[in-house]
Amino acid sequence: MFTISDSVHINAPIERCFLLSTNIELVGRTLGMKPIEGKTSGLIEGGDRLLWAGWKFGFPQMHESLITKYERPTFFQDTMGRGRFRRFQHDHHLYFMDGRTVLNDKLRFTMPFGWLGGLVARFILVPHISRLLRKRMRLLKRVAESDEWRQYLPETSNLKKSASRTSA
Repeated sequence: MFTISDSVHINAPIERCFLLSTNIELVGRTLGMKPIEGKTSGLIEGGDRLLWAGWKFGFPQMHESLITKYERPTFFQDTMGRGRFRRFQHDHHLYFMDGRTVLNDKLRFTMPFGWLGGLVARFILVPHISRLLRKRMRLLKRVAESDEWRQYLPETSNLKKSASRTSA
């Protein structure tokens, strides 16, 4: 099994960071794939299913994401339903510390094809996925810390309502 972890400190409220992390359009910008089936726009929630399609390394790819855990605004998990990996799971942890939101992501995956799959994972996929994760975190940080977040979360009244519920 391969594990990739990364984190970023974001100068924005945890609720905003969480919702931006669940925005399908923002996810698609860093994945380089498009949602074609299941929930294809808006914000993901527990139990949602998305089928992503695109091209990676010159090959057509399909990846089904199932939202297997969802604890707004601190945690959600997506697990591969079907795709090129033998197993793929991505945990998104958020917490508030010293006036900032910390986003900590942890990805775990295994490959088919035994030792050959392991070589491909180690030398191609781990560096590639690490770059995608870092790109995603930079994008979330930039959007959350600027007014750009309003393009993705236009209903600020829902943010305020849910923030007051989580702080009660």
